[in-house]
Formats: sequence, structure tokens, C-alpha cells
Amino acid sequence: MAVGSTTSGTQAATQIGWQQLKLQQARRTAEQAEQTAQALKSQANQAQRSADQAQETARSITVQSDQASSYASRARQGVAATQSVEQMQMQISNVVDQVTAKQQAPASPSAVTTLKASTATSAITPVVNTQGQITGTLINTTA
Repeated sequence: MAVGSTTSGTQAATQIGWQQLKLQQARRTAEQAEQTAQALKSQANQAQRSADQAQETARSITVQSDQASSYASRARQGVAATQSVEQMQMQISNVVDQVTAKQQAPASPSAVTTLKASTATSAITPVVNTQGQITGTLINTTA
């Protein structure tokens, strides 16, 4: 009986040793899994911070784009207004030339009517739309 009890004692010790070894391996595996989870969480947090920063940059660029579009629209309106002023100056110059020519020639009643009509059309101020285009401009066809 002494041999049988030794054998079963050895088997019990071996089983306990295997169980302890399996327990240690399970602990190591759990620790590694926890370290991996923490590393992944850290990466996810970093990615979220990067995404937030990229979104803020996109918002900032959108605001700058809107400001640039507004500036471009105002610049187009300024160009159109300048062109309108130039056209009015040309019309005034034409009227002055017509008046000078009429003063040198004897005035007839129909010439006075034509002069009044051309002067009336040059007094109309054109309208500039949001794209900077001139609208509502009348063209003097009498000369």
C-alpha cells in the first residue's frame, strides 16, 4: 500500500502542479489582454483627438472660405459700380459734346426735344446685382 499511496500522491501533486501552471498561464494571458486593451484604448483616444482637431480645422477653413466668397462678391460689385460710373461719365461727355454741337448750330424745336430725351436717359442709375452684374441699364441710341 505504500507504493499505491505514493503513486496517487505523486499524481495529485502533478495535477496540482499542472493546475498551478495553467493558472499562471491564464493570469499572463489576462494581463496581456489587459495591456492590449489599454494600448488600443489609448490609440482610440488619440484617433478621436485627431478627428476632433481635423473637424475644427475644417470648420475654420469653411469660415475662411465664406469670408473669401463674401469679399469676392463685394469686389465684383465694386468693379460693376466702377464700370457704371465710367459709362455715366461717357454718357455725360456725349451729352456735353451734343450740347456744344447744338450751341454752335441754330437750334430747332426737334433738336431741343432730342437733347432733352438723351439727357433724361443718362440720369438713370443702373442697379448692380449680387454677382456684380449691371442690370436695368438703358442705352442711348439717339445721336
